[in-house]
Amino acid sequence: MITTLNPASQHFLDQLNQIESNLNTAESQISSGLKIMQPSDAPDSISQLLEAHADLASTQQTLTNLGLVTTEVNAGEQALQTATTTFDQVQTLAAEGATSTQTAAGNATLALQVNTLLQQFVGLADSKNAGRYIFAGDQDQSIPYTYTAAQNPPVSAYGGSTSTRVTQDVNGTQFPIALTAQQIFDSPDSTTNVFTSLEALSTALSSNNTSAIQTALNGLPAVSQYLNTQLSFYGNVQDQLASATTYATTVQTQQQSQVAGIQDADLSQVILQLTQLQTQEQAAVQSEAQLPRQTLFSYLA
Repeated sequence: MITTLNPASQHFLDQLNQIESNLNTAESQISSGLKIMQPSDAPDSISQLLEAHADLASTQQTLTNLGLVTTEVNAGEQALQTATTTFDQVQTLAAEGATSTQTAAGNATLALQVNTLLQQFVGLADSKNAGRYIFAGDQDQSIPYTYTAAQNPPVSAYGGSTSTRVTQDVNGTQFPIALTAQQIFDSPDSTTNVFTSLEALSTALSSNNTSAIQTALNGLPAVSQYLNTQLSFYGNVQDQLASATTYATTVQTQQQSQVAGIQDADLSQVILQLTQLQTQEQAAVQSEAQLPRQTLFSYLA
């Protein structure tokens, strides 16, 4: 395009346009808080920024997962806390039934109480969280156990599956997070099986069999210790989750700082730059206004 402007005027306009472009950029950065809003703003930094965003998104997802798992594990730990407390009641009833002064009628009443506690243990085995049976292993929509008083034994076979559930920390390290109701309450070792021990105690009390009651009583401490071991598993998982969450939160903060360092504008610097550009623009316009103007009459004079 052919221009009628002289070189000096054209240079002035070019400089003024550049100042206005820089002003627009500064104003945009101040309003958005960002120095990179599109790839053309910093082509050399885009790959680094995308990678930083991806790392941050991964860490945030890990934190979300850890939060969900923590809720579930806390529910499991609370169920086992209740189980250990309830088992203390079982031992108290067994000790009462083993006394020499206890009558057959009294033991029959104790047997009913033991059956009630057995039903409570089945309820704990069937604990749910967020619509899942938390002790049903990988088959978490299937109820682990049912209790039917008229059935012998009253507790059904395990209806869940094995558990392969794990979670991972921000470094990708995985650790198991769940036991099954079968592992906790229905151990293959009869000496640590909660259901079997209560069924045996109930039968002994119902028949007023002093020897059998004493035998059942003697076996309860091993079952109690076993329950506490299962509780310890959940306590350890809680500790691992707390540690993983704390570390992931620290990493998230570092990654957020990294993203901000690449993408965010330095507002103090940009505001200073804006002030300088406004001053430059004003000075340029004033200088141009003071330049002498040549007219046709100047050449004819």
